[in-house]
Amino acid sequence: MKVRLFTSVILLVLGAATAEAQMDVQFADYTALKSYYNPAVSGADGMLSVSGAYSMQMMGYEDAPATMYVGADMPIYFLSPRHGGGLSLLSDRVGMFTTTKISVQYAYNAKIGLKGRLAGGVSMGMLSEKLDGSKVKLEDVNDPAFPTSAVDGNVLDFNAGVYYTMPNLWAGASVMHLTSPTVTAGEKYEVQFPSSYFFMGGGNIKLKNTLLTLQPSLLVMTDWQTWREDVQCKVVYEYEERKLYAGLGYSPDVSTTFMLGGVFHGIALGYSYQMYTSGIGMVNGSHELVVGYKTNLDLFKKGRNMYKSVRWL
Repeated sequence: MKVRLFTSVILLVLGAATAEAQMDVQFADYTALKSYYNPAVSGADGMLSVSGAYSMQMMGYEDAPATMYVGADMPIYFLSPRHGGGLSLLSDRVGMFTTTKISVQYAYNAKIGLKGRLAGGVSMGMLSEKLDGSKVKLEDVNDPAFPTSAVDGNVLDFNAGVYYTMPNLWAGASVMHLTSPTVTAGEKYEVQFPSSYFFMGGGNIKLKNTLLTLQPSLLVMTDWQTWREDVQCKVVYEYEERKLYAGLGYSPDVSTTFMLGGVFHGIALGYSYQMYTSGIGMVNGSHELVVGYKTNLDLFKKGRNMYKSVRWL
């Protein structure tokens, strides 16, 4: 649920120059976009991973939120497979507000125990905020509380996280907006980004004598004032190079999510529909499309470059 637009408009109406962005983007299929939430995921599986998502939220409302994300990460082999790096771009539009963030990521992972790996990661990016005053419809066009044209500003932003994996289990914790930055747009408008904390976990449960695997997962998001919990489970069918899945997610007092997807010619495609269970209503839900691709890209080992993998976890 996006709160930023409504909070900011109220503050501007009251004549305040500072607004607060109150929750970061929450993707429905969060397990397919783990590196968005946690920089420690970068290069953790030893593969080049490219992912993208587009989310259209609260359909049917004018100026409804729309979010686009593109990210890529891989091991940094010329240093060591223990090092990982990545790049990401996020564009989030809500009414008169557009938030853009371009980030670079770094992670280091080490073996823990016989089969586990623990990674720590950080990211640094340029966070930009644009307020387009031309989209505001006012009776008094000279109201000084609102900008009459587009104003923007930017600031450095930092994320950090840890990530632990085993063959059939994973968990992570991360924080976005580590320094709680404030973007100054124009001469007098400010938008604050409080720190957001994410706790994630999930696993694989192979059903005996079948080609099916259950993938339950959990995501908790908080700024210590507002909480959101998402629980989901995917049923995955996998045979040779064929892979299909269906899933169901639930966020208490927020939404129920339905997911479908699979791997087609090496490209992972997923669609989610998030149906709100309170406030907005079931019809005006959110549509989300996720695309992903993974491949080995160890340039220092012959014959490894073109090997493809569609393993998701």
